[in-house]
Amino acid sequence: MGFEIAEQMNWELPDVIFYPTGGGTGLIGIWKAFHEMKEAGWITGKFPKMIAVQTENCQPVVWSFEGRHESAAGYVAKPSAANGLAVPFPFAERQILQVLKESGGYALSVTEQELMEGVKSLAKNEGLFVAPEGGALLPAVMKAIENKWISADDKILLLNTGSAYKYAENLL
Repeated sequence: MGFEIAEQMNWELPDVIFYPTGGGTGLIGIWKAFHEMKEAGWITGKFPKMIAVQTENCQPVVWSFEGRHESAAGYVAKPSAANGLAVPFPFAERQILQVLKESGGYALSVTEQELMEGVKSLAKNEGLFVAPEGGALLPAVMKAIENKWISADDKILLLNTGSAYKYAENLL
């Protein structure tokens, strides 16, 4: 995904990337690709802030990032409409936190209602039928802007990871 992002953006990375984070492999892989491309001389400049987005029903990375627990090992989650975010024990927790730290990014969560409203808004306004994980990104961006963690002028990338068609039963 990191290589695709760079190529599609004409080798100029965005300022901020919002990524729905369950196990963390996508977030980590993107970060690794950016380092490989910089080492190869394909990209220059600063890397984007990486933002891990979770649901309040399952937010072990948010809790670890905020120091609310030492690790996700004992985290107790609730079910989520976003199956890909329902990962109470992300095996790559340490690497996720390292990427967030290195990038100057952070972790935040949205409610189940907010992520479903995000799905509906993206369908209605953009014609995109995104999975609930992708729906979580829109309210996360709005929270980040409202809290002045990012600027509306930043070049912001939201990475949807799936189609809502595979979630028909979750969306009803």
